[in-house]
Amino acid sequence: MDLIEIKQKETLRREEVAARLHALADALARHNDVEFDRGGMHFTVPVPDDVHLKVEFEVEDDGVELEIELTW
Repeated sequence: MDLIEIKQKETLRREEVAARLHALADALARHNDVEFDRGGMHFTVPVPDDVHLKVEFEVEDDGVELEIELTW
């Protein structure tokens, strides 16, 4: 059972998506944690030195999906 699960879907411009990914990458590179503000709540999540990265890429008739998953 998940203690906390927050899912969010939205449509953004390509540049906005890139900026968010860049901010997350910067946080991972500079700090030992990442911060999220969602639904009026603030979360600080510690990130260890070793992180598992999973990348999935799918091309189908109805679109393309790129999924990036980080776990630790």
